[in-house]
Amino acid sequence: MNSIQEKASAPAGWLVTGAGGMLGQDVLAALAAAGEPSVALDRTALDLTDADAVERALERHRPAVVVNCAAWTAVDDAETREDEALRINGDGPARLAAACARTGAVLLHVSTDYVFAGDATAPYAEDALTAPRSAYGRTKLAGEQAVLRTLPERGYVVRTAWLYGTGGPNFVRTMIRLAGERETLDVVDDQRGQPTWSADLAGLLLDLGRAALAGTAPAGAYHGTSSGETTWHGFTREIFRLLGTDPDRVRPTTSAAFTRPAPRPAYSVLGHERLRVAGIGPLRDWREALTEAFPELLRAHEKENPA
Repeated sequence: MNSIQEKASAPAGWLVTGAGGMLGQDVLAALAAAGEPSVALDRTALDLTDADAVERALERHRPAVVVNCAAWTAVDDAETREDEALRINGDGPARLAAACARTGAVLLHVSTDYVFAGDATAPYAEDALTAPRSAYGRTKLAGEQAVLRTLPERGYVVRTAWLYGTGGPNFVRTMIRLAGERETLDVVDDQRGQPTWSADLAGLLLDLGRAALAGTAPAGAYHGTSSGETTWHGFTREIFRLLGTDPDRVRPTTSAAFTRPAPRPAYSVLGHERLRVAGIGPLRDWREALTEAFPELLRAHEKENPA
């Protein structure tokens, strides 16, 4: 993809960092469909660990809204490389926020459910106590705190979880592949969350950015996940159903069966009250979104794995 969508001399309404990733691509598509001018900066075009580069990008393009989709997302690797992850997930947003403070831009920063302990029994409110249990969660929380501290009037943190889409590797595409390779699958049934289509989240970011500019959505933390909830086991059963194969091929198991360096939250369900108050409304139910997304996901799989 081209790093810059607009001519360098043309003012951009929106600037998207991490534009080459799954969510970044969907944000760009949502902006284009809405007729919003944008500048797309992938990680080769903008290194968030370079303070001067961040400053130059904001000064050059002078966007009204910055959407930060850039992140270190290798959850397990962060356990042994926390300093590297922090430079991207913590220091990077801090630099963006400082540049936005100087240029007057709104910043929409995408974060994660991993900032919570994952031991709740009811949906986490936007102002719930944060207590990350992993290095990844700690680095993402550092980014959140920097944005909200530096931009109290123009900083927006949007936490999401269980994200899937066509523009990159994710759980749904992995399950589609495994359905064709294995007779049965063991999938954990003791972690609950909200599968969220990246295209739906992109639309929400567009709505929130517009509301921020209009002054109808106060700055602060918001939750960008689908409505409803399920387990990874329930999610996979629905994927198999949409594939037209027997969901009983998916067998429940526990997290103990899959030892990983970073602990996974047992409960990742997020509440959406601040979206309602802002008049934006939460995203639709995860099943409805998955049903609509599925043909596109299947086409992406078949393109990469021709018969």
